[in-house]
Amino acid sequence: MSKTPKYIVWVPVLLALTAVAGIGFGIKIGADNQMRRNAVMQRLMMPSSEDGWLPEGVYADDKLLQTIDCIENYYVDPVALDSIYEKVIPELLYQLDPHSVYIPAEEFDEVNESLDGEFDGIGVVFNAATDTVIVMNVIPKGPSDRAGVRAGDRIMRIDDSLVAGRDIPQEDIVKRLRGPRGSHVRLSISRQGIGDEVEIEVVRDAIELHSIDAAFMLDRKRHIGYVRLAQFSRTSHVELLRALARLRGEGMKRLILDLRGNTGGFLDQAIMIANEFLPEGRLIVYTEDRRRHRNKEFSNGLGRATDVDLAVLVDEGSASSSEILAGALQDNDRGLIIGRRTFGKGLVQNQIPFDDGSAVRLTVARYYTPTGRSIQKPYVNGDEESYRMDMVNRFYNNEFFSADSIRFADSLRYTTPGGRTVYGGGGIMPDIFVPMDTTGMSRYYTEVWGRNILYRYTLDFSDRHREKINSIRTVEELDEMLSGYDLIGDFVAYARARGVEPDYRDIAVSRNLIEAQLRAYIGRNTPLEDVGFYANIYAVDPVARRAVEELSRKRSSGRAAAAAQTADKQQSKHD
Repeated sequence: MSKTPKYIVWVPVLLALTAVAGIGFGIKIGADNQMRRNAVMQRLMMPSSEDGWLPEGVYADDKLLQTIDCIENYYVDPVALDSIYEKVIPELLYQLDPHSVYIPAEEFDEVNESLDGEFDGIGVVFNAATDTVIVMNVIPKGPSDRAGVRAGDRIMRIDDSLVAGRDIPQEDIVKRLRGPRGSHVRLSISRQGIGDEVEIEVVRDAIELHSIDAAFMLDRKRHIGYVRLAQFSRTSHVELLRALARLRGEGMKRLILDLRGNTGGFLDQAIMIANEFLPEGRLIVYTEDRRRHRNKEFSNGLGRATDVDLAVLVDEGSASSSEILAGALQDNDRGLIIGRRTFGKGLVQNQIPFDDGSAVRLTVARYYTPTGRSIQKPYVNGDEESYRMDMVNRFYNNEFFSADSIRFADSLRYTTPGGRTVYGGGGIMPDIFVPMDTTGMSRYYTEVWGRNILYRYTLDFSDRHREKINSIRTVEELDEMLSGYDLIGDFVAYARARGVEPDYRDIAVSRNLIEAQLRAYIGRNTPLEDVGFYANIYAVDPVARRAVEELSRKRSSGRAAAAAQTADKQQSKHD
């Protein structure tokens, strides 16, 4: 298990977002799954006659299946049809919408791993940003923890293969560390204070994957909790319930639910989470298939967070199930949606497995928010390139920086019961728009970030203070520790030693951004992991800060949200 650095640098993120189109998906879960699967499989396996010719009329209207049968029975040379299928099926699905895809057998486990909620491995968080595999954290009570691996260890060899000093891609390290449950892997470890390498044998086991990156009290004085939900996996609802129970025990009365960058996952998890915040009888979402059959989902009144003041954070990386949840809460006037317009994926996929371990993920319906909005952005079948370019076009149209640059047709305008104006036709538009923040950017910052010096410094700092780092248990302890160091001065000297001369005017411009990132990445290297990161990056996160401001005003009703919309428009005119 590995974690790559989550740099808060926005322009490179924009480029990465162009690939998000194929990532997020909704999976419709219901009794019709097996029926659909059986129908497809029955059609694919229709028998031909003994002499190879089809019974009259069997494939009369299906040239694809007829062609396959002719190749199989009459082509001059023997043909491995399986290899042809592997090329034809992806091309066939490519001619449909951008979210219908083929998953080869060898990729199936990896594609579904994050949604299934577990994988088989050794239970470490490592970084291979340098040519050394550094163990950043060890999952408590996991295989490596039981075997004696510790944070700060360097993995020199995996079994008989040398990995230190070889600049091996991180994904290759992952493959070597993972393996079937119960299998053994030998690690040769270099550890501070020990001259010889330490040999450790780890027995691989099931490792849980969590869909909640962080859950902590962001502002105890104002009773505001923070939960970052990274994806909708099979365990998301259960994880959220545990997080809410713990935060309530710490005095939480208001909640920031962060869905930024959450590309989706299981539809049922979004429905169950929405149910926790809504009173009885509220429509959460409905889906409609090609035959106009509708399936509606309503809240049952048993939600355990209906009394919590709520703010939901979204951005252009929030897709699919994230939009279902945000749309359900917005259309029911439950809390505020804050941030930037979401991705715009309103298509539902069924995953149809095949006997060889591959699968087709096929779009079978569209989903609609409670007011009747379809938030699927426009697309043309077979034109995936234009679909992916949408994010780039938004950037060049200034939509990340100004709400006035976003245009919606009047025909797509809806009004919630509380008086909020909402739109369909391309993502969820937040109640409060917060532009992308580029303050703090400077030439000096760009260089230390681009050359990876900023992140490498945090690894070096963590190594130099490993005993203290490993002892951190709370955000308060982390803050107390870091306050005892001149991080900026130490970092500037570190960067200078690596060829970046200080520009003190630029450093003054970027000081808050640099310091927040230093603290955040060091925080992630502690046992707090992502809690340490988000607790510190908050200082330069204008969306989260705006949410704290709004929750402090207790604006959770639809009328208050509508008032916030009006105030934002007036502010934009003044700006």
